[in-house]
Amino acid sequence: MTASASSSPAGPVPASAVVIGTGLIGTSVALALRASGMDVWLADRDEDALALAVGLGAGRRLPPAGLTSGPAEVAVLAVPPAAVAEQLRAAQSRGLARCYTDVASVKELPLARARELGCDLASYVPGHPLSGRERSGPAAARADLFTGRPWVICPQSANAPADIALVTRLAVACGAQPVSVPAADHDRWVALVSHAPHAVAAAMGARLENAPASALALAGQGLRDVTRVAAGSPGMWVQILAANAGPVGAVLRDVAADLASVADALDSLAAGDEQGAKQVADLLERASVGVGRIPGKHGGPMTGFAPVQVVIPDRPGELARLFQAAGAAGVNIEDITIEHSPGLPAGVAELWVRPEAGSVLADALAAGGWPVSVRAAGTIAS
Repeated sequence: MTASASSSPAGPVPASAVVIGTGLIGTSVALALRASGMDVWLADRDEDALALAVGLGAGRRLPPAGLTSGPAEVAVLAVPPAAVAEQLRAAQSRGLARCYTDVASVKELPLARARELGCDLASYVPGHPLSGRERSGPAAARADLFTGRPWVICPQSANAPADIALVTRLAVACGAQPVSVPAADHDRWVALVSHAPHAVAAAMGARLENAPASALALAGQGLRDVTRVAAGSPGMWVQILAANAGPVGAVLRDVAADLASVADALDSLAAGDEQGAKQVADLLERASVGVGRIPGKHGGPMTGFAPVQVVIPDRPGELARLFQAAGAAGVNIEDITIEHSPGLPAGVAELWVRPEAGSVLADALAAGGWPVSVRAAGTIAS
C-alpha cells in the first residue's frame, strides 16, 4: 500500500473549530487556524496551559456548557494517543462538533479504543501532522509549525466524503500537505521514520549521561545531529512508544542486529582480523543508499549540493551580514548548519548551495573578508 497525496478540495476553510488540548501541537493548530480566519475555541484540563494558549491569541475558552451557537464544524483532539478515544467519546456526547479528527502520532490504538467505547466512528476522521519541536507546551507553539509538512489523514470506510474533505481543508488551512494513508500502514511507517529514530537517539544520548566533561567538550555537530530529538519530553515519548510498541520494537530489533554485527566486526578488527572491515563497510554502504532515498524538496529525490564553509565571528549581526552577501551574489542557501566550539570567539557556518553556485558564493564571501572553503558536493535532505 502506498501513500497518496490528497488533492486540496474546493471550498472554504472550516468556519469554526474546537481544539481540545493546548500543548505544542494543539496550540500550533489553533494559531494556524486563527491565522486563516477561523473561529477557534480551546479546552484543556491544564488551566495554566489553557490560559497561556488563550493569552497567545490561539482562541477563546470553550464554555463549560459548550457553544451556544451550535456545534463547531470540526473538533481537533490534540491529546496523547491513549487519551484520544476517551476525549472523542466525551466530545461527541456533548455534541461539540459535526466532525472530529485528532493529531495523535499513532492511529490504530485510538481507533480500536474508540470502537470499544462505542464512539461514532462515522464522524471521526483520524489525522496526524508530522511536525514538532524538541520543546513542548503552548509557549513553544508556532502558527507556521506545519507549513509544507505532511499531514496524514486516515479515512475510514464509514466516513462521509464531506467529512474527509473537511479535515483535508483543515490541514491545508494549517499550511500542511495532506496525505491519505491507511491507519495500519501509518503506524508501521512512522515507527520507521519517527518513533524508532527517537529511541535510537535516546540510546546514544544515554551513553553521554556519565561521560567525562572533557570528552563532551570535544563534541561536534555529528553528535548534536544524532541526539537532537532525544531532548524531547520523556513523558510524552513514553506514551508515543507504548502506543506503537509492536512496530517500533520490530524496527529497533533490526537496528540492534546491525549494531551487534558491526560491534562483533570491530572486535575482530581490534584483534587483527581485517575481514571485519567488510561488515563495517557493508553497513556504511547500505546506510548511504538508504539516506539517499530520503525525499528532498517537494518530495522529489535528494539533490546534490556543495557545502561552503565560512568562519564567522561570534558577535551580533554576522549571520545577517552573511545572508545579505549571499543574496547580493544571487545565491540561494538551501540549508545551513553552525558549529561553535565553546570558549572560542568564532564558529563555522556550513552553507549548502547548488554545486554551480559554490564558487560564486565562495568568491563573494572571500571578497567580504570571511575565511571560506568549498567542499565536494554531497546530498542533504532539504
